[in-house]
Amino acid sequence: MTPATRPAWIRPGDLNGFLGLTLDNVTQLVILSGVLIGVFQFPADLVLYQMVPGTALGVLVGDLAYTRLAVRLMRDTGRDDVTAMPFGIDTPTLFAMVFGVLGPVKLATGDPRLAWHVAIATTIAIGVIKTVLAFAGDWVRLVVPRAALLGSIAGVAILLIAFLPFLKVLADPLVGLTALIVLLLGLMGRVRMPLGMPAAFAAVLAGAAVFWGRAWSGYGAGASHLADASLRLALPWPTLDWLAALPATLPYLSIALPFALLTTIGGIDNTESAAAAGDEYRTRDILLTEAIATIVAGLFGGVVQNTPYIGHPAYKAMGARAGYTLATGLVIGMGAMTGVLALLVTALPEAAVAPILIFIGLEITAQAFLASPARHGPAVALTFVPVAAAVVMIQAGGVIAALGKRPSDLAGDAALGWQTLAMLGNGFILTAVIWGWALVSLIDRRFAVTAALLALASAATLCGLIHSPLPNGALFWPWAVPTRATPALAGAYGVAAALCWIAAIRQFPLSSGSHAR
Repeated sequence: MTPATRPAWIRPGDLNGFLGLTLDNVTQLVILSGVLIGVFQFPADLVLYQMVPGTALGVLVGDLAYTRLAVRLMRDTGRDDVTAMPFGIDTPTLFAMVFGVLGPVKLATGDPRLAWHVAIATTIAIGVIKTVLAFAGDWVRLVVPRAALLGSIAGVAILLIAFLPFLKVLADPLVGLTALIVLLLGLMGRVRMPLGMPAAFAAVLAGAAVFWGRAWSGYGAGASHLADASLRLALPWPTLDWLAALPATLPYLSIALPFALLTTIGGIDNTESAAAAGDEYRTRDILLTEAIATIVAGLFGGVVQNTPYIGHPAYKAMGARAGYTLATGLVIGMGAMTGVLALLVTALPEAAVAPILIFIGLEITAQAFLASPARHGPAVALTFVPVAAAVVMIQAGGVIAALGKRPSDLAGDAALGWQTLAMLGNGFILTAVIWGWALVSLIDRRFAVTAALLALASAATLCGLIHSPLPNGALFWPWAVPTRATPALAGAYGVAAALCWIAAIRQFPLSSGSHAR
């Protein structure tokens, strides 16, 4: 196909984008499968040939829809440089479902299929809630400042999407750092790779070659990566078995609302990120797609919700258009149905694919600062704080679990420190948006807006939407708060709101005709 006849939505950069997005999704499936099989002893057949295909089907549905949206935007605008929104498995929800639903139900009951059905019901509940929330997306984008939207997602990018994979890199530095430096040389140093191959592919190839070369030389484990996987048909099939598990699901549905809110806000952030890069998608279309894809995934056995990824600027920088999402959806979806993905998940070393996530995290974090007004830089930085708490919770929780303990076993100052950390980390996306927005309005001397946002934070604290002290971030009624720390924090937000309101009243006579912006 010549350049003159090649469709506008397919470009050479789509190969880089395809490798990045596909490997990103494969990385999520590597983590999901590894933890469920290796830590919680789920049967490999259940994970690789039922949970993975159902989850992958959601990716297929979402990527096909996003490809169509990009092609439509190209047609409507007459531009040939439109990049499709990246789409895939949501990382924070993956950790929440594994450590907050699947693992606990399996440990409590010893029944992996019951745990699977509870996770299905929770995933479908998340999708239903997101469908309702989707209709407020465009309004939120108009009202919330860019520093708050991009800052909150940049915190996730650098601390979850880049930092956690960096731990995988350093856990196996010979493999991880080799892959990382090849990737950075190709995408940031603009060094041409051998045979002109895409940098992402070259990086994974280099890391995997080191890993398997070392294993075949007898200096490292490798054969275990191929255990329990084979090529075989694994078509996802709709199931209603989860309905019988609804009574067991009720205690875990409290996870649904926070994570539905998290990805809805994330979808709004990502739409804003795409707009900052020049691609104006309708927020409602983006949000409804992720909601429907999540419901489809759940109905077909998937256990993790899907969401637009926060890497649009990075994929645009790679030269990707719309072909990469089409290819990713087909490879992930069809690969899962044929067993290829199960084999790939068990064959690719985590350290070789982790650098893809690191690069995406760096690109998004840079955009948050560059696309926001310089005076709002402190607000962008502030949004990182609650995300940092969530990362520390994930890592510290893993250490505590490895010692055979639970956070509830802590006592004294350690228990108080954990509760404080949990309150800062739970609901971190919404906390980050509120904090960033409040600081932007304060910098712009719109003190009445700051007061309203702090009052909103107070109300959200009283029901656990943010700062929930419960280990799983569950919600509660304001008249049944679980700890005295909750009303104390809500009251502190109220005092801060009152002070800002006083500042707004004092300011009004002096600036009735204008507001600094």
